Amino acid sequence: MLIERIETNIENMEKEEIIRRHIEKVYLDSDHLVKRIQRVTTDHGREIGIRLKDPRDLVAGDVLYMDEKNMIVIDVIADDLIVINPRSIKEMGTIAHQLGNRHLPAQFEDDVMMVQYDYLVEELLKELEIPYKRENRKVKQAFRHIGHSHE
Repeated sequence: MLIERIETNIENMEKEEIIRRHIEKVYLDSDHLVKRIQRVTTDHGREIGIRLKDPRDLVAGDVLYMDEKNMIVIDVIADDLIVINPRSIKEMGTIAHQLGNRHLPAQFEDDVMMVQYDYLVEELLKELEIPYKRENRKVKQAFRHIGHSHE
């Protein structure tokens, strides 16, 4: 089976539409969400080729295939993350500045900042006394580096 476009995302579907279908999942590492061309295997052992025509990243919940009885949906394997929970705008600004200088991609969810685990970041957070936790957590999107140069 070759997938060239995303049907929809499961978050955009009505609950009734979802529960009437059998769901197969494709589990991806978050860094594979940026790959437009790849070969994957569902949790039922079905091999699928993905070659997206649109220049877009995959997102957790994307529906690769759907008919009246079945769906194949992207799910993401949990990443080893540092979940930063600053107590003030000053702490948020301080850590954002420090991580920005290191060009580390971050994601935000509710009132927390998430970065992929790095022992140097963990040491920095301890030094700055900014609260954090190390967690295995699923993200919806890939951590993407933003191109930038210091000219």
